[in-house]
Order: sequence, then C-alpha cells, then structure tokens
Amino acid sequence: MYTHLVPKRILNKGDEIPCIGFGTFGSDSVPPASVAEAVKKAIYAGYRHLDCASVYGNEKNIGYVLKELFESGFLERKDLWITSKVWNDMHDYVEESCRQSLADLQIDYLDLYLVHWPFPNYHPPECDVTARSPNAKPFIHENYIKTWRQMERLVDNGLVKNIGTSNMTIPKLNLLLKDAKIKPACNEMELHPHFQQPELFKFCLKNNIQPIAYCPLGSPGRPERDRTPDDTVDLEDEVLISIAERLKITPAEVALKWAIQRGQIPIPFSINHFLENLFAATSFDLTAKDMIDISKIDKNCRLIKGQVFLWKENQSWEDLWDLNGEIVS
Repeated sequence: MYTHLVPKRILNKGDEIPCIGFGTFGSDSVPPASVAEAVKKAIYAGYRHLDCASVYGNEKNIGYVLKELFESGFLERKDLWITSKVWNDMHDYVEESCRQSLADLQIDYLDLYLVHWPFPNYHPPECDVTARSPNAKPFIHENYIKTWRQMERLVDNGLVKNIGTSNMTIPKLNLLLKDAKIKPACNEMELHPHFQQPELFKFCLKNNIQPIAYCPLGSPGRPERDRTPDDTVDLEDEVLISIAERLKITPAEVALKWAIQRGQIPIPFSINHFLENLFAATSFDLTAKDMIDISKIDKNCRLIKGQVFLWKENQSWEDLWDLNGEIVS
C-alpha cells in the first residue's frame, strides 16, 4: 500500500492535498463504467486524490464505486480528496451544478471545486474542433466574478472546502485576486516537460495558488480534436529517455517525478499504468542535474488549445491565452 508514502502539499487554508491525483477524463474514448472500475483499482492501490468533473460524464459511475468502498469499511470519506468542476454552461447556476456532482458522487462535500474554464461557451462532448457555441462570449471579468461569488457561497455553506480556477492566465488571475473574498486555492493548468509555463507557474506559487497539472505526460490519449501537426511527444524526448534508462524506469515515471519535485500536482489518467504512476510519486528521486536538464526541454507546446471556446470568426486559439499579457476581448 503506497498511501502513507504519498507526499502532501498544504493549501492556502491549511488543508493537505496528496501530491498525485487520479484523473478521470477518459478522453472521449473510455466508457464511464471503465473509468469507474479504474478508480476502484486506483483507490485499492493507494490513490487518495480523485480529479473529477461534471462534463466527463462519469461522476455517477464513480459515485457507485465510492458508495461501495465507504459501505465496505475499506475507507472513510475523510480519507479521500475529491475535486470536481463546474462546466461552462453552468456559470450562472454554480450551486445547482455542485449539488448535482455531490449527488452523482454520493458524497456530502467536495474538497475542491474548480471553474473548469473561464469562458461560458458551451460545446457538447466529443464535438469537432470547429464547433462553436452560437452564444459564445469572451472572458468578461464582471461575469466571471459573479460566478466566483457563487463559488465562495459554496464554501460558506459547507458544500465545498476549497475553491479554485482552471485554464486561467496571469491577467485573468490578477483581476480575480483583486476582487475575490476567498482566494483560489489551486489553478489547474496544462503542465508537462514540453509545456512548462514558467511565468504562470511562478505566478501561482508567488500568490499561494497550488498548480495542478493536467496532461502531465503530454496526454498521449487525448482526443483527436486536440491534435495538431506541430505537437511534440514528451515521452519520446531523449532527455527523459536517458534519465529513465539510468534509473531503470519509464519516461512517464520521470515526467511525473519531475512534476512532483518541481512543485505541481500531476493528475494522470490511466487504465493500465496507475501503479507505475503511484510508484513515481513515492519512490526514487531525480537529481538536481536531472531537474535542470528537463527544464531545458520546454518547447512551449500547448496541446489543449481550446479552439471550441473561441467567440468570433477568424480567431486563432492564441486569443484564449492572453499571450501578450492582455486579455483579448
């Protein structure tokens, strides 16, 4: 059992979160029942951190697993860290969305609740990359802060212990930090060796916002709509391969250990390799030279570009990410 070996990070309100999570996004290709079965195996193996979301379409299936595990006495609710997220079409109905996730997961509180994307632009699961919401809007801080006030009420009402953001940029976070009554505890963001986001990463740490890393392995199983010809493959990088060969582990384990030692919390999803991922969190260490060598392979290669959230014609995905330091409206 690896559970007691998994390091924890302390969030801005003092809560402890395990430094590796089990992601539950099945990349539109893994059925909800299969994700839930993987969750059960992962918990038995020692995972105590689940990263869920309403839009993944599998929270109800995961809820059946959690109920079974709690009723069996294998573990108690307090033993798990459970995250969920409000989807884009529910920015005006945050409590309703949260209560639905709680009902589906069959729990009475969430450890962390995130605003999944800063854009209220709905698109259906498994849609094409060219799909656009007819009512799409840019990020508007005045609207976002209304959503955030609803998030804060979830904490006040005991439904959620911590709240956070996802897919935010420095300019957007600066506005939120200025107006938030409850500061975000975490920002979930794409982070992997070929996309290290050093400025945003440092900004989060400086402001006591814990970075949570999705796509920590370069998301080899991501949906086809998220693939472009210029994408690079982290796990084929010679630096990761060389370190893995020296340590007699896999490049994936190297990538996860780099993430943990750097200070982010990776949340990989895997049906078949979750034990190796847990091993990476609890076993070997990378040397200072390894960490420096990996820092030099950043290719600024964003894999999840978010094209479906664009709000007008003739835009490119770069407009979503405020690359020049200003919010694109």
